[in-house]
Amino acid sequence: MLTEAQLTELLSDLESDRVERTISENKSDKFCQAICAFANDLPNRRQPGYLLIGANDDGSLSGLQVTDQLLQNLGAIRSDGNVLPSPVMIVQKFSLSGGDVAVVEVLPSDMTPVRYKGTIWVRVGPRKATANEQDERILTEKRVARAHTFDVLPFPEAKLADLSIRLFGEYRAQVVAPEVIEENHRTVEEQLASLRLFDLSKKCPTTSGILLFGNNPRYFLPGAYVQFLRFPGTKMTDMPVDQAEFSGDMRTVLDSLRDKFRACNQVGMKPGKDFKDQLLSDYPEWSVRELLHNAVIHRDYQSNTPIRFYWFADRIEIQSPGGLYGEVTPETIMSRNSYRNPVVAEALKAMGYVNRFGFGIQQAQKLLEENGNPPAEFSFEDRVVAVTIRRAVQ
Repeated sequence: MLTEAQLTELLSDLESDRVERTISENKSDKFCQAICAFANDLPNRRQPGYLLIGANDDGSLSGLQVTDQLLQNLGAIRSDGNVLPSPVMIVQKFSLSGGDVAVVEVLPSDMTPVRYKGTIWVRVGPRKATANEQDERILTEKRVARAHTFDVLPFPEAKLADLSIRLFGEYRAQVVAPEVIEENHRTVEEQLASLRLFDLSKKCPTTSGILLFGNNPRYFLPGAYVQFLRFPGTKMTDMPVDQAEFSGDMRTVLDSLRDKFRACNQVGMKPGKDFKDQLLSDYPEWSVRELLHNAVIHRDYQSNTPIRFYWFADRIEIQSPGGLYGEVTPETIMSRNSYRNPVVAEALKAMGYVNRFGFGIQQAQKLLEENGNPPAEFSFEDRVVAVTIRRAVQ
């Protein structure tokens, strides 16, 4: 983390590709563009970039009083889904003799290119600018060299023809700025690679490309499906009354799961206050969907085991292969998030299946409480994360 002595040095130095000063307090677009540019680290400094709020261009302080609200607004940039992939950043407040300074320290991303509302921003000397096609190629090549997660690795067994270009085109329109699409100088392979869905050096899709837009993902990743079973009683030894396997591109899988849930979930009405009927359901739809989407995002796709979605008379059980990942532990599952499949997570956020990063479980628990269900129960064993959702007692 930045120290006060280091901040003083940054204030006195000339503005460079690693430092941006501003006296604006509420220009969120400007803040996000700067954070996006620092995360892209086009000059490849491999060092943090700093957004200094409360400082003039000459390094003098503006007399700003940094409030808790400003710090919260800056911190929210990391999880609101407008800067994707989510940047690694630290927000701090410094109180100096001439006023306060809010500092946003942004680490270079290993998942470039990073976009803000569909546009790639980079630093060109002391100013920021939108990336041109050559900048975008450099950022794509840099990301390939630093790929760490399974979902961004190339899948040599697959080819471009194994992807649905129609589905990709619909997705691209959601995540890439219209003016960039309008230029239309990039090949399909380059368009896919820019979104971490294709490896240009290996000339093949990445794992994410197959999962999100593959014509038949299960052919390459045998465990990439959801097994659904519905039991008439409370035991797995009962003969299922309904069963299905949901596979295909990820949007098809999630939409099919939504339809299956709605078909199985009992919804009724009871008289409420002021002659207004109250809607009752065994399970709140968005809570179960949040937990299902969580399983899809965080599962280990190297495993041949499917996600299991089991519906009993008194509960729902969801089992996701792979166990906990990264910084998340059984004790911190409600407050921390670490993405095993960051490209998949980014895509589901862009397509509207995820509202904000890192809040899915908290939101699910809140909705369960409001519906009269007990809190969801989590268990972790044999590299499987299991969640049990009890039926509401009306």
